[in-house]
Amino acid sequence: MNAQYLDRMAAGKVLGENLKAKNWQEVPLILAIPNGGLAVALPLAKMLHADLDLLIVRKLQIPFNPEAGFGALTSLGTVILNQPLVNRIGLQDAEIQQVIYRTKTQIDDRKKVYKGLVGLFSPKSRVVILVDDGLASGYTMLAAIDSVRQLSPKRMIVAVPTASASAISKVREQVDELICPQVDDGVVFAVADAYEKWYDVPDEEVIMLLREYRKAKPKRKG
Repeated sequence: MNAQYLDRMAAGKVLGENLKAKNWQEVPLILAIPNGGLAVALPLAKMLHADLDLLIVRKLQIPFNPEAGFGALTSLGTVILNQPLVNRIGLQDAEIQQVIYRTKTQIDDRKKVYKGLVGLFSPKSRVVILVDDGLASGYTMLAAIDSVRQLSPKRMIVAVPTASASAISKVREQVDELICPQVDDGVVFAVADAYEKWYDVPDEEVIMLLREYRKAKPKRKG
């Protein structure tokens, strides 16, 4: 897969072009999945004059292969398991609970870093747009969707710049609308391959970008 976007900000602008033509009757709420999702969400939020918040989601790491995950946990407490994978690798319930506990601790630590910046807007009765920099397995986004659904949004949209075909098939049926300009059906998929400039976004950048947006949030016209 050849790189389709210069960076995450450029990808967010492409998503914005896809969404700004809609006749928005109300202010949407964009929930970005940090860290990479915020840089994508920022230009999108500016184009839609949206409220912007974070929804922290962490993968549940396979104990013997921490680069891979068998599910995800969100800052709202929702757990999603890739049950076929869990069964295939033989994870026991005690092992799963240990990973969930460790991951919850990581999320709690991240909340402390973002103190005062997370959870300022409720999804209840809102049009919610969930944004990340890409979908590989899709389980991170599925956990985010389940968390938001429990808070009774009016409508849910997922907007991502790139995704694997398998992730698209899992996520599409769970939301009202899915926006993804680049879907890859190759055997090997990596979100990073869609970007010319790719790096791990530090917490400091997330905090700076979110603070700047909220301070200078544009007012809606009309």
